[in-house]
Amino acid sequence: MDIPLRTVAVVGLGTMGTGIAEVLARAGREVIGIDISEAAARQAVSSLEASTARAVERGRMTDEERRDALARFRTFSDLQAVADADLVIEVVPESYEAKQQVFRALDSIVRPTTVLATGTNALSVTRLAADSARPERVLGLHFFNPAPAMKLVEVVSSVLTAPQAVEAVTALARDLGKEPVAIGDRPGFVADGLLFGYLNQAAAMYEAKYASREDIDAAMRLGCGLPMGPLALLDLIGVDTARTVLEAMYSESHDRLHAPAPILKQLSEAGLNGRKSGRGFYTYAAVSSQDVVPDALTPRESADAAVGWPVRSVGGRRLRDHGVRHRGGVREGRVRRGAHGPEPGEGGEGEGPYRQVPFPLCRQGPDDGRGARGGPGAGSLPLDSLDAFADVDLAVEAVAEDLEVKQQLFATLDKVCKPGAVLATTTSSLPVVACARATSRPQDVIGMHFFNPAPAMKLVEVVRTVLTSDEVHATVREVCAKIRKHPVDCGDRAGFIVNALLFPYLNNAVKMVEQHYASLDDIDAAMKLGGGYPMGPFELLDVVGLDVSLAIEQVLHREFRDPGLAPAPLLEHLVAAGCLGRKTGRGFREYAGR
Repeated sequence: MDIPLRTVAVVGLGTMGTGIAEVLARAGREVIGIDISEAAARQAVSSLEASTARAVERGRMTDEERRDALARFRTFSDLQAVADADLVIEVVPESYEAKQQVFRALDSIVRPTTVLATGTNALSVTRLAADSARPERVLGLHFFNPAPAMKLVEVVSSVLTAPQAVEAVTALARDLGKEPVAIGDRPGFVADGLLFGYLNQAAAMYEAKYASREDIDAAMRLGCGLPMGPLALLDLIGVDTARTVLEAMYSESHDRLHAPAPILKQLSEAGLNGRKSGRGFYTYAAVSSQDVVPDALTPRESADAAVGWPVRSVGGRRLRDHGVRHRGGVREGRVRRGAHGPEPGEGGEGEGPYRQVPFPLCRQGPDDGRGARGGPGAGSLPLDSLDAFADVDLAVEAVAEDLEVKQQLFATLDKVCKPGAVLATTTSSLPVVACARATSRPQDVIGMHFFNPAPAMKLVEVVRTVLTSDEVHATVREVCAKIRKHPVDCGDRAGFIVNALLFPYLNNAVKMVEQHYASLDDIDAAMKLGGGYPMGPFELLDVVGLDVSLAIEQVLHREFRDPGLAPAPLLEHLVAAGCLGRKTGRGFREYAGR
């Protein structure tokens, strides 16, 4: 049975409610806006006036279309005004009590055929429906902020929801120019279910003082191509809102990864909820401003800061070409012989910021007894094969991702390289300190984790151990600046910043599919359209390689001993079956023309 949704009421005219009302009015629906605050209602009207005026200026709508859209939006303070609505969308604060109060009042106001939708992203739709006199007409309709720009809408049905109601709101979402994804009822649904676990881990990482807020955010923007860093995004969402969502997720999953990081409670109880309060993880120019201003936590140059040593020559593969090979932030563990030729627009060896020395250390293919990957004697090269390294100021190792191979190489470099030379490893998963202990100068060893493709990706994770000297750390940061990379500082623990936040998110996506909660396509679409991710989690897993992903998740699980980090069995089964992603022609999806 067709349910026409021509008149739509929006209850709650905060930021999200106002955005939803704008989308509806501009799409030709009659919109009834309800808010007990007259100031909020006036602000909603002003917001629609301003946004439609901008649309006219940009040629996206005519003056007549603007007048019609404004005429279709009416505001009231009394809930009785929704009596003739075909659909009511509730967008009041994330509180069961507040939402239940609205739904109980609506039972005695609206027609029996009216569809009731909650905009919650954290609370149980089923619980709200059960408290209604017409649970078959209750569902979730989760828009994303800002509603006029974001394409994703999650249509959430409970076990009580009538199929006709789902069909009606799904058709409405498409008519609004949105991409609806139909899913079941669980806290966080798809996009927020994956997103908030990642945000929570980022908050915990910052709270542990593992890395600065600026470095955590820069690492995820530059290393993963995300539009915002996690801590800046928490400030945009609202720290209090994030805490509420995580509490709801934890109450169902009992997964420690969903237990809100204590800093979220501390900030929210202090009223430091992000942009809307003028301060959260960052400090803003004013309430609701997006302009970050310096505060007591902003990094500043210190007069006592260590000064790096001069670096004129670099031994290893070129730092500005594909010599340091990664996929999606993950080391592949394969390196070709020698240095590559010059990049377009660059000189060859000996030009550019540094003189560079070829690195003929690791070959792919069968073991020849002289260091082939993983063979007997891998990395045990004669000293004279490294004579060219005797005078380098910085030696960069990018051999197989095998600790024994790397330790043997560092022991050799220790003998060959001059005193004071910096010895750097590009590992993304192995302990840097284990490489350092293979030398007699652990204070000179540091990690430099590049991202793929190295010429284009700006991020380098600079990994210092408890033994790395301040001068070596300063030297590597200065080198990064000279080759136009953005260094972020982190300690020597599994995953560093990017992989430690990225791979639990990918693992949780696999668990969603295991539990038959959503399809691969819907999860990928949700994260691209709702989270602004450049790739969905399953697209990324197939590109990275399922075997590589599994190895990193195993390393994280061993390091942190958290049950929530245990690799999803489905991922283990696919790897055991040889389905490793694009490189084998099949992973989570199948690929033609391998």
